[in-house]
Amino acid sequence: MRLLVDTNIFLEVLLEQTRSDEAKQLLAKTDTHDFFISDFSLHSIGLILLRRNKADAFRDFLSDMMTGADTRVALLNPDEIRAVADYATAFHLDFDDAYQYAVAEKYDLTIVSFDKDFDRTSRGRSTPSVIV
Repeated sequence: MRLLVDTNIFLEVLLEQTRSDEAKQLLAKTDTHDFFISDFSLHSIGLILLRRNKADAFRDFLSDMMTGADTRVALLNPDEIRAVADYATAFHLDFDDAYQYAVAEKYDLTIVSFDKDFDRTSRGRSTPSVIV
């Protein structure tokens, strides 16, 4: 399955939050699924971890998920970003969720997220426990 893994799934593990075990089970399935991350998520993870003085955690993430697990970075070209505003309006999403949605549409990916806002969209979302 081709999965767009939302920022919150990675952060759940990196910040050792309450649903980290569920997220870890999904991220261990690199042999079963093709993982994608949006460029927006990649930069957001870097921003959050570096603000928390967790540069080593960011480096480990890059080694483990980007290089080791061959997670692909999906991005929008400048002319495709217009769709973000359209999806934000249509589904009442904030910028980051609308960006994720636009990436999922462009690459035909299943969104995996703990964020219930995607439930309002025509694509919906899956959670790690549903995928695993």
